[in-house]
Amino acid sequence: MTWWKGLIAAVIVLGVGAMAFAGLREKPPPATEVQFGKVKKGPITRTVTGAGKVEAATTVKISSNLSGDLIELPVKVGDTVTKGQILAKLDRRRFEASVKQAAAALSAAKSEIATVQVDIDRLTRELERVKGLVGKGLASQAEAERAESDLASAKSRQASQADRAAQAAAVLEESQNNLAKTTLFSPIDGTVIEVTREVGERVRGSDFNEDVVMTLAALHAMEVKIEVGEHEVVHLKVGQKADIKIDAFDGQTFEGTVVEIAQKALIRNPGTEQETTSFPVTVALVAKPDNVLPGMSAEVRVTADQRDSAVIVPVQAVTVRPEKMLSDTGANIEGNKLSAPKKGETFAKVVFVVDAEKRVHPRRVKTGISSDTDIEILEGLNEGDEIIEGPYRTLAKDLKDGDLVEEQKQGGPGGRGGPGGRGGKRG
Repeated sequence: MTWWKGLIAAVIVLGVGAMAFAGLREKPPPATEVQFGKVKKGPITRTVTGAGKVEAATTVKISSNLSGDLIELPVKVGDTVTKGQILAKLDRRRFEASVKQAAAALSAAKSEIATVQVDIDRLTRELERVKGLVGKGLASQAEAERAESDLASAKSRQASQADRAAQAAAVLEESQNNLAKTTLFSPIDGTVIEVTREVGERVRGSDFNEDVVMTLAALHAMEVKIEVGEHEVVHLKVGQKADIKIDAFDGQTFEGTVVEIAQKALIRNPGTEQETTSFPVTVALVAKPDNVLPGMSAEVRVTADQRDSAVIVPVQAVTVRPEKMLSDTGANIEGNKLSAPKKGETFAKVVFVVDAEKRVHPRRVKTGISSDTDIEILEGLNEGDEIIEGPYRTLAKDLKDGDLVEEQKQGGPGGRGGPGGRGGKRG
């Protein structure tokens, strides 16, 4: 029986040794949990979005060029007015007096011209008489020269009075123009949206400071002004269609058109880390919705470009890797993490493709337009290719060529509903 005990002991020793040897051997790395997807064909639309306020396409501030007391204000906020309609009147008595004074000065100047003309006629006859006497030897040449000088002096006085009359006429015209300005007329067909003065108040007219009496707006034509970043404005053109959502009209979308793109940028906080560059863009509502008022908040989505059938993948499926780490086939990603780019180092856009053995390989891609969720692939992928869609951190930093992958468990860290997944925040 002794040999049986020895045999059992040997088997135990061999078993323990085999287990120890197996434990010491290097285990293959576990499969990385990822989110799988397929390259597909479908429509894609590039949209440019922005938020702004609804404004009237035409807004006019009514003010006076003259200073005076406001004596009539026949309109109020909300009234509809037509072009040429009286909006307000100032006290005109002072300006009527100025017109009368200027008219009297002009009349006096014209009377003086007539008086001088009488002298000219008389001196002309006197010169002819003296010349006749000189020819008969009854008058001297000096008398003839004196008569000519008197006539020339009278004509000079007449020219001077004509200039004074012209000056008086100009003063009269200015006085009449000022008198007309005491009545304020509507320059457009529109609606009174604000009145800032009341009857009895003094309006202070000035060429330097505008004293607004009221504001008119053409509410039949409305628009929204948004600001678009410099990387998005290059995709916009006048005439592009847009969808407009006004906060006050929940669930409704209104049609709009891009009508103006600013040619000068708005630069805020220049020279600082918070510097931003944007361009104002005006989008007009094709038809004015009922009850829309200036100042309402709105969101605009401009259709900048679209494809009816394109090879597309989710936006988060496209990542980058240093160009020097990619071979011609798009493999050979070295290391588990992406270090900071060196000066002059270039990056390539890649999508990780899954082979039959569930191993991934980065493939260079050329991208086109993108929407909020998808991006167009121009080169590098074919419809039906199996790709990796996430999680974001795995795609951006951890995943490398040849890694073994498996479907991520639902609800796990970085899953589709967790942070970094399709439903989470992208980096």
